[in-house]
Amino acid sequence: MENHFNLVDEPWIPVADHGLVSLRDIFVHPEYRSLGGNPVQKIALMKLLLAIAQAAATPENEQDWKSLGAAGLAERCLEYLERWRDRFYLYGEQPFLQMPAIAAAKVQDFGAVLPQISTGNTTVLSQIQVQRPLDEAEKALTLLSLMGFALAGKKTDNSVVLSEGYQGKCNEKGRPSSSKPGPSVAYMGLLHNFLVGQNLLESLWLNLLTKNQVEQMQMFPAGVGVPPWEKMPEGEDCPTAQTLKRSLMGRLIPLCRFCLLTDMGIHYSEGIAHDGYKEGMTDPTTAVNFAGKQPKALWVDPEKRPWRELTALLGFLGQDGSQGFQSWQIRFGLDRAREVTREFALWFGGLRVSSNAGEQYVSGSDDFVESAVWLDSGMLGEAWFAQLKLEMDELDRLAKGLYGRVMGFFKEQKVDGSTIAAQASHQFWQRCERNFQQLVDNCDQSDHGRIERRNLRRQFAGYVLQIYDQFCPKETARQLDAWAKCRPNNSKYLKQEA
Repeated sequence: MENHFNLVDEPWIPVADHGLVSLRDIFVHPEYRSLGGNPVQKIALMKLLLAIAQAAATPENEQDWKSLGAAGLAERCLEYLERWRDRFYLYGEQPFLQMPAIAAAKVQDFGAVLPQISTGNTTVLSQIQVQRPLDEAEKALTLLSLMGFALAGKKTDNSVVLSEGYQGKCNEKGRPSSSKPGPSVAYMGLLHNFLVGQNLLESLWLNLLTKNQVEQMQMFPAGVGVPPWEKMPEGEDCPTAQTLKRSLMGRLIPLCRFCLLTDMGIHYSEGIAHDGYKEGMTDPTTAVNFAGKQPKALWVDPEKRPWRELTALLGFLGQDGSQGFQSWQIRFGLDRAREVTREFALWFGGLRVSSNAGEQYVSGSDDFVESAVWLDSGMLGEAWFAQLKLEMDELDRLAKGLYGRVMGFFKEQKVDGSTIAAQASHQFWQRCERNFQQLVDNCDQSDHGRIERRNLRRQFAGYVLQIYDQFCPKETARQLDAWAKCRPNNSKYLKQEA
């Protein structure tokens, strides 16, 4: 097939306020602020850009990283893309991240591999869920997302095995098995996080890992490794595939599906089976707690917006140096960001999925989530973190108190109020999200910070009363009696900041 649609030159990457741009454009235009698309697309694109950056200019240590700078990184990446330009054709003899040998696998519609699209007998609730033809840019983005975020199930044609004797795509009876979930999504949908700078190039620079840091993680015995477009594997268990499983590049571009694009759809089969967090392997962008007997991952939860996990992810700033959930990306990036930039953000995002009998899908309350919290470099520290943790603990008590008060109101009416109480608590957190950035900005020990926190506490306490009144009517004498008996009392919460 003739080489065409080169990702280095053609516009296919969504960028906020600019539309679609090429890979070269990313490293030429420092005015690009951030990536566009849904959270999964943002994560997949960020991992691709980081893989290019790691291949082009992995620093030896922090001093080398600082000397490189965002501008130096962009220059090295442009040189790298020019050198390897022929490996970034979406179609051709060596199609980007594709396996021509998998052409024997059945062709799936693109809608079948996109979690947000309704196919088969699935009910269509909105126009977004309707399958439609994809252009080349959308196909490239879909292909990239599938490398790490493919969902488990029977949509892969696992009857095609490229590595002779490989049993990973068969069940106990020797028949083709259902595919495993991509390492970036795992069982329920892992929550990913990155540091965000003032522009996209600075964000890439802040998240770039050094060789020393990769060694310190003790998860990648093969080190940084070689990106798969330089040397694609020949099968699921070939030497190249084994090296990818043990290297950082294998987590940035996991190749968990072997694909080949066609005009009718995509040849689709399970690819490299990476170890999960329970085997001690995880993406640097995810958070896992290895302190207990069993590792615990931080999952996406649409009912609990990612900003509420900020104190859990920054636990190492506390006085006790709590291990808790550890994200290597945040652990390594926080100190360097404080040193080189005045203000930066932590971005969290992912996709929640459900599963049944080995089949993963998006259903019910499952959804994409993302949050970004901006941090002042001069303010960060143990005192700031202690104050933020205190404020978040108090907000959690307010939410639980509201839940209990609404439950009590309906108990007085001899009615089960658990569903309504949960809705009230959820709405409280939704309202708090409006003011969370303001709270983060005022957790210092200055007089101004104390005044702002006092005002915010009044606002949060007001939300509790407003939501209680909204969900607990007082139209009858019986309702009025229960309403007065169960109405929340926030005086203790307000006095703490008096």
